[in-house]
Amino acid sequence: MAVKIVAALSATLLLVTGVPASAAARAEIPCPKPKIAKPSAPPRPTPPEENAEQMAVGGEDLATHGLIVPDGAKSPPAVTATTWMVADLDTGEVLGACGPHVHQTPASVQKILLAATAIGSLDPDKQVTVVRSDLDIEPGSSAVGLVVGGKYPISTLWLGLLLNSGNDAANALARMAGGGGADGVKKTVNGMNELAASLGAYQTHAVTPSGLDGKGQFTSAYDLALIARVCFANGDFRKYVLTRSAQMPAQKKPKASGFQFQNENKLIYNYEGALGGKTGFTTLARHSYVGAAERGGRRLVVTLLGAEARPQRGWEQGAALLDWGFAQPAGSSVGSLVTPEEVAASAKAPETEAEAAPVTDETVPTAQTGSPRGLSVAAALSVAVLLALAPLLLLLTQRRKRRLAQRR
Repeated sequence: MAVKIVAALSATLLLVTGVPASAAARAEIPCPKPKIAKPSAPPRPTPPEENAEQMAVGGEDLATHGLIVPDGAKSPPAVTATTWMVADLDTGEVLGACGPHVHQTPASVQKILLAATAIGSLDPDKQVTVVRSDLDIEPGSSAVGLVVGGKYPISTLWLGLLLNSGNDAANALARMAGGGGADGVKKTVNGMNELAASLGAYQTHAVTPSGLDGKGQFTSAYDLALIARVCFANGDFRKYVLTRSAQMPAQKKPKASGFQFQNENKLIYNYEGALGGKTGFTTLARHSYVGAAERGGRRLVVTLLGAEARPQRGWEQGAALLDWGFAQPAGSSVGSLVTPEEVAASAKAPETEAEAAPVTDETVPTAQTGSPRGLSVAAALSVAVLLALAPLLLLLTQRRKRRLAQRR
């Protein structure tokens, strides 16, 4: 009976306040941040309405806009990132986070979702001829220097994407992954969104393959960790992101000189055990970063979004959070990275429950009142307790509305 009452209370809190019962009862802790003079930037795009169930993916403690760390853990470093997360790539343990499920704009860390979607389906030795639409990128945005009509190995395009953040390389790879036709990029972006959903990355919606800003394009620190886990499981990805420099081949028709380009992720040059990652920046998204490292047999990944470059650049903030993560004892966690198998099982569970649910007198409404013919004792007690908690529910609802209004 008690279990049913608790379940009823939790469900009602979730419905009324939009957050799980445990999260509603816990005051949000502000994330440590340095005092800085923020540069002017465009207004942040209005995110989709939050889904309480999706905010709690990986554990109810993750359903917060504030800080969540294990009991007894030292305070994490103060960083300018609006949201961040540190997780174990192998065990899936989330060691700590700030607003892990809060919607943010991705910038070029979106490219790891492209990699997760397409790297396994494209032959790295295959030659690709660049077409004009591959160079259809925002003027002034990052490009690795492809030329129309040039022929490049797909492996070189991946290096151009992951080392130099080439948006031209992103378009070419997406086009090829989508079949090579005029609709190739669109097909690949659809595939990116399908993959994100299958991973449980519910705050992620891709509009462009490169991370160049697009209306309705969002991700979260938690989602990026799920995506990074897929990427770092791929040997080619691990090889590419640890490459320090690469050569762009010269072209005969049209004539173009070859040149060398370098990895922009400074973590690999300056951090012990660095495994690589991806940097990102747009004026709208600000700085974003994904990085991973291995120490003492542990592989940790850090993801951060909405950061400023001062007093620390994105990779430096990532390094500081990785240091904090490695200092946590093994087994420390505040949640977990869900697996695709868990996501698939949870999607099937409601269908199974609906099919198996028996129809009883207690669940069939009467024609006269539209209410159940009889309440069980447990249900009656649940109603009584809920009525007693009505003022609290109202207060929580008002607070949630104020928070949403402030974010907008």
